Amino acid sequence: MKLLIISATVTGLTLSLPVPSLAQQEAHAAPAMPATRDIKVISSAGARALADACTAWAERNKQTVTMAILDWGGNLIESHAMEGAAANAIDTALLKAKSALRWRRPTSETNKLVRSGDNLAPTFMRDFQQPGALPIVVNGQVVGAMGVSGADGEKCAQAAIDAVFKGQATSSGR
Repeated sequence: MKLLIISATVTGLTLSLPVPSLAQQEAHAAPAMPATRDIKVISSAGARALADACTAWAERNKQTVTMAILDWGGNLIESHAMEGAAANAIDTALLKAKSALRWRRPTSETNKLVRSGDNLAPTFMRDFQQPGALPIVVNGQVVGAMGVSGADGEKCAQAAIDAVFKGQATSSGR
């Protein structure tokens, strides 16, 4: 009987001891990978400032442009058409911005790849690889894209990115 009581007591004590789970054991074995990450986003005010800066550049250069600014997920944050822009210009600017965001490069570069036959995937994926859009990259992270329909679209977008981000952003996501 004494042996039974001692055995039951030892078993009870053993069961009440904390036992690390497999996940806890693995966490101590190797550094844990973060389950989330911080993402920079273009604010509404930042997108409006990009549109205003591009418009100012276009006016100085006597051009009429239309622009679309997307966040990192491809959501339209801001669009603007200058007076006299073509009816299809907003759609064109939006399609260009989506292509720059997807490929993380200026659409002029994607256009060259497609024209040379080096990469036809943008065509098969229904991208609009016409020159005029740039990704917006801050600290190596693509935070959005700006598409511009009209004369010198990429120059207008670059001037806007430079004016708003003051050298803190680039237009190459690779």
